[in-house]
Amino acid sequence: METPNLPAIRALRPAWNKGRIVGQKRPLNPKHVWAIRVRLELAENHRDPALFNLAIAASCAVAIWSR
Repeated sequence: METPNLPAIRALRPAWNKGRIVGQKRPLNPKHVWAIRVRLELAENHRDPALFNLAIAASCAVAIWSR
C-alpha cells in the first residue's frame, strides 16, 4: 500500500508571536496585583477574582516550596 504524496505544510499566515518577546516574564508587583483585583471586583463577576486569587496563591506556594 503506497502513501500518497501529501502537500507540504505551509503557514498561511505569520505566527502570532513573531517579533514579540517570548519566554518567562518578570513577576507582578504587589501594586499590580491589587490593581487587577480591584478591576475584577468592580466587574461584579465572582468567578474571575476567585480564579485570580487561586492563581496567586498557587504561585506563592510554588515559590515557598521551591526554596
